[in-house]
Amino acid sequence: MKRILLFSLLSFLINSLSAQIDSSAVQLPEVVIKENRLEMPFSEVSRTINVITARQIQALPVQSVNEVLQYISGVDIRQRGPNGVQADVSIRGGTFDQTLVMINGIKLADPQTGHHILNIPIDLENVERIEVLKGPGARIYGMNAFSGAINIVTKVPEEQFVKVKLQAGENGLGGAQVSASFPKGNLNQYFSFSKDFSEGYRYNTDYDITNLFYQNQITTGDHQLNILAGFTERQFGANGFYASPDFADQYEEVQTSLVSLSYQLNLESWKVNPRLFWRRNQDEYIFVRSNPSIYRNLHIGNVYGLEIQASNQNSLGTTGIGLELNQIDLASNNLGDRNRFVTSLFLEHHFRLFDGLLDLIPGVSLNHFSDSDTKIFPGIDAGLRLNDSWKLYGNFGYTYRVPTFTDLFYEDPANLGNPDLRPEEATSFEFGVKYLKGGINAQASYFNRSGNDLIDWTKQADSLQWQPVNINNLTAQGIDFSLDFFFPVLLKNNSWLRRLNIGYTFIDAEVEENDAPISRYALENLNHQFIAGLEYRIGGHFFHSIQFRYVDRVTMEDYNVIDTRLNYRRDKYEIFLKASNIGDTEYRETNLVPMPGRWIRGGVEFKF
Repeated sequence: MKRILLFSLLSFLINSLSAQIDSSAVQLPEVVIKENRLEMPFSEVSRTINVITARQIQALPVQSVNEVLQYISGVDIRQRGPNGVQADVSIRGGTFDQTLVMINGIKLADPQTGHHILNIPIDLENVERIEVLKGPGARIYGMNAFSGAINIVTKVPEEQFVKVKLQAGENGLGGAQVSASFPKGNLNQYFSFSKDFSEGYRYNTDYDITNLFYQNQITTGDHQLNILAGFTERQFGANGFYASPDFADQYEEVQTSLVSLSYQLNLESWKVNPRLFWRRNQDEYIFVRSNPSIYRNLHIGNVYGLEIQASNQNSLGTTGIGLELNQIDLASNNLGDRNRFVTSLFLEHHFRLFDGLLDLIPGVSLNHFSDSDTKIFPGIDAGLRLNDSWKLYGNFGYTYRVPTFTDLFYEDPANLGNPDLRPEEATSFEFGVKYLKGGINAQASYFNRSGNDLIDWTKQADSLQWQPVNINNLTAQGIDFSLDFFFPVLLKNNSWLRRLNIGYTFIDAEVEENDAPISRYALENLNHQFIAGLEYRIGGHFFHSIQFRYVDRVTMEDYNVIDTRLNYRRDKYEIFLKASNIGDTEYRETNLVPMPGRWIRGGVEFKF
């Protein structure tokens, strides 16, 4: 009965606001989703995709990409260190190794471990938007897009400016950020530098984060050349981050670099995009911060990539083809010297039938791993447009993940790798409905993922080492719902509301056979997640947002967290005040680390 009442209320709210909002005044931005080969407006994509823009990020009480993602339903952010220090990300009940993170389509997969995929060498100021694709993405991106993919699109501003931002807060928090844009003729250049630090909210949780970023864009006729370079260094106390909460003196330093050179050639019916990139990640872990000689790990991973992506417009629609070559190297005092070469081929086609009422995208990718098998990932997306506002959609895909080198070879007193691991496999499907009209964006879907040989770190008792094993069958199914209202702010009628968003995800995961009673990752998924946020204007220059999160994980206590932000904006400067966990809730996002209580910070930003 409660579900019927909730559905009726949401239907009434959608219809009422459809009548009240002037669609000519408020239109959802027709963001073009670029899936490496095919490009489609957001409204035409037959998948569940959430997009959060730079303007929306500006209203959130956040200072890292990690924190932005926690406000998207179906995305599970599990922080050990706050404010972007360290976090794992998963989508729809997958593990952190089963989610692919990208910058402008460049894969950030790490050969050592998926723990490092959120070591993102950019600052929030560099982000144009974040796209979250839920469900299997192997036919689009290859392996690691097992349960979903996150693409961070960076900006190259066309206006000239210099920005300076300063902030300070409780727990010895401080930070500074400088960014500048210098467009001239056909060349746009943009760079930024940021520094964030804190003494920590409890013993040995201090951090120091440095980010450097540069991007340019040279456009000449039908040709476009882009250079991107990013670097992040994170030094932090890791009190209880690994193995046991009792180990309070752990310490870690991580350096991540990314460099890419891409070229776009637009011909009459072809778009060709070759790209070279290099990603380096260095991870130094010290068990006792004051005495590194007791136990120390040093891992240096390098990924070199060459991609050629192309699309062709023809009488049958749009055909996409691609080739990717990746050399993966790891040097480690624990894991040894390891390498892997991956070759990937892609083919897909976008059919638009019956004057665009029906769209189909069948596709396939073929991946060869030098230390494993050759695998084929087929998949298909389908969408049926009922009218200008409503669309039914569904998709099906096969996906795959080879073990990381940590899964295979890591060893310490508490953990022991397993060189006999088999790759993970899964088949996934979803079907759903979208509503897009004026200032309203609603999506609801049912999803199902059936996995075989999934990898989980388990043990039989607390006295034994953790060891990864292949568990037989794990089925994750559930529902995903999101609703956004974009109100006509700063337009006519002096409306004070800007945005209202609601999201809910339910996941039911079940393992058919698992002999180990203690699981570290695969069985700690979200069960219920509810997210709500409201942005509004007070008077002429004050803007306020409040964000609510309810999280219920299968093996942990549920919690509610409320965050808020207040901005005072003028043309050349902005003053802001942010407060996280204003209810001072005691909670954990992993089973090891208690998260901070109420944390208040403020700052100012100048634009010249």
